[in-house]
Amino acid sequence: MSNPASPPPVSRQEAMRILLAGIGADMQAYAGLAALLEEQFDAALRHQGPRLGDIAEKITGMVAEADARRIQRVALAQHLNGANGTMAQAFALLKPAAREKMEADWLALEALVIECKRLSKRNADLLVEQHGIMQRVLHGEEHTYEPI
Repeated sequence: MSNPASPPPVSRQEAMRILLAGIGADMQAYAGLAALLEEQFDAALRHQGPRLGDIAEKITGMVAEADARRIQRVALAQHLNGANGTMAQAFALLKPAAREKMEADWLALEALVIECKRLSKRNADLLVEQHGIMQRVLHGEEHTYEPI
């Protein structure tokens, strides 16, 4: 992947090629992220701290790469359609068959992102609940010895 901070390619065709390849890369990455989030949930259920740490590192790396592609995608859409360029405008530049495929891929990517957010929230909720339980076990509950 090229550096997202670098200026967009000069050729509109090259910009479109990179834009479309980035969507494909994100689809694969988010499918992998969903699998890692499932592994994270399993590790949390089993209280496997070292495994949780390894998975968290992988998740952090994947999210950073996806964010770099997002930044690049915004720059490319703007290169193709001006300062306020959108993905819908970029897709409109494609021939009908290619446009339909990319719009379908975009919707599929959006669904993967939403699913990863759901899995991430589920995992965070579990970890917060486990932390709260451990705090109560280690330090007792505040009201345990309060007079009635």
